[in-house]
Amino acid sequence: MSTATAESTSTVQVHRIYIKATAQAVWDAITSPDWNGKYGYGCASEFDLRPGGAYRSLSSDEMRAHGAPEQIIEGEVVEAEAPHRLVQTYRMLFTPELAAEPYTRLTYEIEEEPYGGVVKLTVTHDVTDAPAHAAQVAGRIKEAGGGWAMVLSDLKSLLETGKPMAG
Repeated sequence: MSTATAESTSTVQVHRIYIKATAQAVWDAITSPDWNGKYGYGCASEFDLRPGGAYRSLSSDEMRAHGAPEQIIEGEVVEAEAPHRLVQTYRMLFTPELAAEPYTRLTYEIEEEPYGGVVKLTVTHDVTDAPAHAAQVAGRIKEAGGGWAMVLSDLKSLLETGKPMAG
C-alpha cells in the first residue's frame, strides 16, 4: 500500500463488513436520509443519485451546538448502480484544514453472499493527497470518533437489530 506522508498515512483505505440484510436495505441505509441519519455520527446525508449529482451531509443538532457548520461534508455522485455500487467524491468541511484538502473518492460495493440473506459491504476510500481526511476516516483522531470502522459497525447494528449501537 502506498503512503501520502512520512507518518505512513494510507492513501487507500478499505473497510469490509458482512451484514445480515438485503442489498436494497444496505443501499437504502447509505443513500436515504431517512436511514443514514440514524447511525454513525447521526448526520443525515442527501444524494442526487445520478452522475454529477450533488452529495451533502448535514451536521446534527449536537454538532451545531459545538460550532460545526450546517453542512459538514460535500461531494458529487460519480456512479450510482442501485443497489450494488455507489462512487462519489467526498470532502469534509469540519475544519479549515479538512476543507482545504482536495476531494477524496469514496466507493461503496454491496455484494450479496450465497448464504442466507447476507451482504458484503466494501467501502474503499481513496484519500490520496488528503492526510487530514485519512486520519479522520481511519479513526485516528480520538476526539473525532471512530471513523469508518465505527460508522460501518453502527450501520450493521441498525440493520440487524433495528437499533444503532448507542440506542
